Amino acid sequence: MSEPQDARTGILDEVLHLSGGFSEADRPWVREALSGLVPHLSRWDPESMLLDVSVKHRDGKEQQVTLRAELPGYPPLVAKATERNLERAMAEAKRQLIQQIEDEKKKREPKSNRLLRKKMT
Repeated sequence: MSEPQDARTGILDEVLHLSGGFSEADRPWVREALSGLVPHLSRWDPESMLLDVSVKHRDGKEQQVTLRAELPGYPPLVAKATERNLERAMAEAKRQLIQQIEDEKKKREPKSNRLLRKKMT
């Protein structure tokens, strides 16, 4: 049985900011399209995060989706994807952002970072 909608996207309700090319009418669709980010964002307090999503050239030949995440202890993360299909552009930007979050997380793990490993011993 799948999780209820609110449980999967609740954190997005708190941190998602729509800008450039998206309106409040798009919020349910955007929230669902980005629901895969929830497990990657759930380690932070929503009050200390920001997730901004925008699109340039909406309904044009080359729509560019930009996801910008501000997460405590991390540099600002920016993922962009250009695609004719808005859903595919959103999915690609989400995939890139997840990869950036995971890469930053690995940098901070003692087993992956020699300096942090030394501090732990």
